[in-house]
Amino acid sequence: MVFSSFEFLLWFMPFCIVVYMLARKRTKNLVLLFFSIVFYAYGAIETPAYLWLILGSVVINWIIGMLIGKRDYLQKTYLTIGLVWDFGCLFIFKYLDFFIKNLNHLPLINLPLTNLILPLGISFFTFQIASYLIDVYRGKVRVEYDLVDLGTYILMFPQLIAGPIVRFEDVQKELHNRTVRWDEFVEGVQIFIIGLGRKVLLANMLGGLWSDLDMAGYDAISTPAAWMGIAAYSMQLYFDFSGYSQMAIGMGKMFGFHFPQNFNHPYLSVTMTEFWRRWHMTLGTWFKEYVYFPLGGNRKGKKRMYFNMFVVWTLTGFWHGADWNFILWGMLLFVLMAIEKAGLGDWLNKHRAVGHLYMLFWIPMTWLLFAISNMKDIGMYAAKLFGLGGPGLMARDYAVYFGTYGKWLILGLIFCTALPENIYKKMQKSRNAAYLCIPVMLIILGCSCYCIYKGMNDPFLYFRF
Repeated sequence: MVFSSFEFLLWFMPFCIVVYMLARKRTKNLVLLFFSIVFYAYGAIETPAYLWLILGSVVINWIIGMLIGKRDYLQKTYLTIGLVWDFGCLFIFKYLDFFIKNLNHLPLINLPLTNLILPLGISFFTFQIASYLIDVYRGKVRVEYDLVDLGTYILMFPQLIAGPIVRFEDVQKELHNRTVRWDEFVEGVQIFIIGLGRKVLLANMLGGLWSDLDMAGYDAISTPAAWMGIAAYSMQLYFDFSGYSQMAIGMGKMFGFHFPQNFNHPYLSVTMTEFWRRWHMTLGTWFKEYVYFPLGGNRKGKKRMYFNMFVVWTLTGFWHGADWNFILWGMLLFVLMAIEKAGLGDWLNKHRAVGHLYMLFWIPMTWLLFAISNMKDIGMYAAKLFGLGGPGLMARDYAVYFGTYGKWLILGLIFCTALPENIYKKMQKSRNAAYLCIPVMLIILGCSCYCIYKGMNDPFLYFRF
């Protein structure tokens, strides 16, 4: 069940909201936990054992958290056991086959693959669980003794499957004491609808161009079509994931929670360093807090800083997927940021026009490694981008593709800027805000529902992570 489906929009979410609002204050977390379990069970209907896996992980981490909270000499041992369990599950389900495939290239080794299906959201909820244990160990948060409250934090359906990655300290107070105000509920509904529009009306439409090029074959397209395609994929990924994050943040407000921002107009960046301060911000915060700083950050000299950056970006790439293209993607990001740290970043920040051109080139180039897993296909597509792969098989294919998708590319470029958001904020501040915002929200919702009804809907791209 995805947020952009009629099952969710017409049945699950309204029913959940009604029951939640009618529930007494002390039972609201129980209601959220129940609906979150139902939500996950629906998504894991073909692999019901995975529901028991995540429920078991909640109980195990609840117990380990309480053991760590005892503050005795075994505290570090308990933390180690908890992290081994959490990341061990992630390794087995997400990475084991990757290592087996690579080991099988060695002589005399022929190990069978497990062919395990990746549990929904395992990368996201593993990071949340791990951050809870580490923060309890560090004394940054209090131990959660109530299993329902901890389960609500880990399993809360708005952010369970694809983030944002919410740390326990972000919501601990609200888990125990929150109030749903009418104005915040309305704001949450508006944020949800905007996120739905980004996903259905922008991401899905832009994704059609990338799908068409993939079906045509990368060797059959022209250089202009190749650039249009990777630009469309870059925007599809952005609107897909930022749309999901907005829907999650909006639903959080409906239930009285304030989830952290996950995107801040990343395509307006002038350096790759700035880009990753604006893109998937909760993931960047997680790696900074639990990997980069513990390794020493930039406090132990430049050589150590570059090494720490290398570790972070290699792990970031590997977190996104168990394949070599993701590792190479992470390494490319490391190289670009290391060059920027060496001085290029300061120069680009002073010459922002050049910085925007720099990022207009590197953003789609990095997403190329992200979008295509086969190394041969990556090479072929890159050759097309630079006019080295020969002409396309169809004359003026770029004109045909632009005729079909040009309006979505232009809209995508506009909505990558802060202009639409600034206009919306001015509308909200207007005396006639309700008269202005309500029709806009109804139009977005109506158009989104129409597209869903017509079958113009795709799963979220980040579900595979």
